[in-house]
Amino acid sequence: MSISLSYPIGTISLPKTITPVQVTEWIQTIALFPDKVKSVLGVRTDKELDTPYRPEGWTVRQVVHHCADSHMNCYIRFKWALTEDKPVIKAYDEKAWAELDDTRIMPVANSLQLIQSMHHRWVYLMQSMNREQWKRSFIHPDGLKVVTLEAAAGMYAWHCEHHLAHMKQALSVDKNE
Repeated sequence: MSISLSYPIGTISLPKTITPVQVTEWIQTIALFPDKVKSVLGVRTDKELDTPYRPEGWTVRQVVHHCADSHMNCYIRFKWALTEDKPVIKAYDEKAWAELDDTRIMPVANSLQLIQSMHHRWVYLMQSMNREQWKRSFIHPDGLKVVTLEAAAGMYAWHCEHHLAHMKQALSVDKNE
């Protein structure tokens, strides 16, 4: 079996029925992400951070900043869904955001701090949610897809592992760490 450079852990596949046990596992994956990123990055040179994870792919630097941007957006989506009735969320052009200087050039330290602090709040929020709250949802404007918060947790747990694998791939870090 060959590993896809774009999808080193495979494409996302959520179960049809999501259990509380699965949600707890996803929260744990999201909780551990900041420390895993710090561990994979260690002390890296700008040249290493500017290495793409695949030809025509983002650099490690862009992936780190993308995770901060994407996960902030998801945290806000959780807050909207918990306080509004099926809000239509704001989508964003992640590829365009990745080309802005704060993503292409800026050192990763601030985004690492942001990921750590924001994940702490996000995990705290998720751990405080009851079963009914996990069933709340938002509407994604691309296709008007209704996304429950439990499904969003699964998508972002996958997102964490997906981009962690990209960083390891670019930095030639053992994927079994």
